[in-house]
Amino acid sequence: MAKEKKIGLFFGSFNPIHIGHLVIAGHMREFTDLNEIWFVVSPHNPLKKKESLLADIHRLRLVSEAIAFKNGFKASTIEFKLPQPNYTIDTLAYLHEKFPTHKFVLIMGTDNLQNFAKWKNYEQLLAGYSIYAYKRPGFEGGKFATHPSVKITDAPLMEISSSFIRQAIKDKKDVSYLMAPAVWQYVKEMHFYEK
Repeated sequence: MAKEKKIGLFFGSFNPIHIGHLVIAGHMREFTDLNEIWFVVSPHNPLKKKESLLADIHRLRLVSEAIAFKNGFKASTIEFKLPQPNYTIDTLAYLHEKFPTHKFVLIMGTDNLQNFAKWKNYEQLLAGYSIYAYKRPGFEGGKFATHPSVKITDAPLMEISSSFIRQAIKDKKDVSYLMAPAVWQYVKEMHFYEK
């Protein structure tokens, strides 16, 4: 019989993945009871505009490059197979079918937690899953911060955003230090975000 694993699901556009994402994932892996972190690359977040997104396959490649050789990290294409736009509740139902012995935990920032009531079937998510939230500057998590299913972690505060990186590259700034070397290399080679 397969051993139950506790998997942290780190959903994101990862457009591009940066060291902020890696620091949070690393903290969750080392300082909580999670066995693995799955980076779930979202084809289209219903709350974001689609036109600014790199193709799914490129964002998946960037995530794979960033986490190569890191224990307990995995890039997941699970949402690529599901109807779009993607809703977390549907993804979790699919994951449960596919991995019945795993226990899934949602990883999110307190900014998302604060807007959690906008999520499809959010009451069902709170009833059935734990949420490990990391602090985001300026967001306390709202009314959900004290919910019994929510655990606020002390992951380091990172004020780095993918949108900042995209704009910086467009402005011809060197932001290589904000990404894993292999990610920066691929971004440069492919001339991503330059226009």
